[in-house]
Amino acid sequence: MPILLLPQKAYVPYPENPDESGIVAIGSSLDPLIILDAYSKGIFPWFNENEPTMWWCPSQRMVLKPGEERIAKSTRNLLNRGEFKITLDQDFEAVINNCKSIKRTDQEGSWITDEMIEAYLVLHKKGFAHSVECWKNNELAGGLYGLSIGRAFFGDSMFSKVSNASKIAFMHLCRFLKKQNFSLIDCQLHNNYLESLGAYKISREGFLNNLAEVVSQPTLKGSWNDLYPPNK
Repeated sequence: MPILLLPQKAYVPYPENPDESGIVAIGSSLDPLIILDAYSKGIFPWFNENEPTMWWCPSQRMVLKPGEERIAKSTRNLLNRGEFKITLDQDFEAVINNCKSIKRTDQEGSWITDEMIEAYLVLHKKGFAHSVECWKNNELAGGLYGLSIGRAFFGDSMFSKVSNASKIAFMHLCRFLKKQNFSLIDCQLHNNYLESLGAYKISREGFLNNLAEVVSQPTLKGSWNDLYPPNK
């Protein structure tokens, strides 16, 4: 199918006939409302700097149900020792900027553009975008961020400055989401790291069918810091 070219500020259509690569459309803008609408349809933006905005819904989706994460013995020991302090929504801006700037062995540059950061900061202020911070010795050691719609969490990126910091942040996120009755974590694209944490692939059709029900539920908006730790 030909890739749809969108005018500026246009909403991304439902992914009925994506390109074989998973591209639904090219164009539009990273307006916060357009981003929310796209995610609720199972579509996410992913492109390099100096490229037009590309909207994706891949044929295979990486997902995880909170409570089904795979915790290795070494990770469980780290969790039990409490070497890291975990917070939610305490420093969203620092997390997303670190995700942008961290050097990764498998990629050059970053798909997290300045325009994307600006949009996500707005979504954070509106209570849709959330971060998990992992601290060690009062320094930000790692973390992750994503969007929450209904009872789905859409993970966007994570980073580590200290070994295992992003993994510990992810495990705490899973615990929190399970406590809040979330039923889906969208990890977007397959990678071995996410698979090692328990994420698995499902078909686009299966993902979209499940997503429609999950995002129709009430969204847990606002700061999650007030709801953490999970035993509150």
